[in-house]
Amino acid sequence: MALARGATLNHMSRESSDIRRLSNFYKEVFGFEEIESPSFKEFKVIWLNLPGAFTMHLIERSLLTKLPESPYSATSPVLDPSHLPRGHHICFSVSNFDSFVQSLKEKGIETFQKSLPDGKVKQVFFFDPDGNGLEVASNEAS
Repeated sequence: MALARGATLNHMSRESSDIRRLSNFYKEVFGFEEIESPSFKEFKVIWLNLPGAFTMHLIERSLLTKLPESPYSATSPVLDPSHLPRGHHICFSVSNFDSFVQSLKEKGIETFQKSLPDGKVKQVFFFDPDGNGLEVASNEAS
């Protein structure tokens, strides 16, 4: 028996040196909406909501911690979306898969596409501006 009953996804967070840039990306690409965020003295945050799904908390990265943006940071030579099917990523499902992929290409976002072996689900992999891995899968209405 699971320890947690009725567990659902509440939110996920992303740390960034430019939370406004990251916010604009998620609003433009996925339709997140900016919602009221608490005010913290130590750092800035932007909270986003994907209606009917979950919230995302974007947290300003401390300039004192000399950490890279991510293992697949935009300045890294390994920035290649074909590595993502087995790497760290989050996945969204969309009902307009083909037009969504076309929109990514029009924005100049490098993608890697594949389908599940049965061919029923199409997948596209790419990175957000901080190098976080993303997957978008077609759903059955696609």
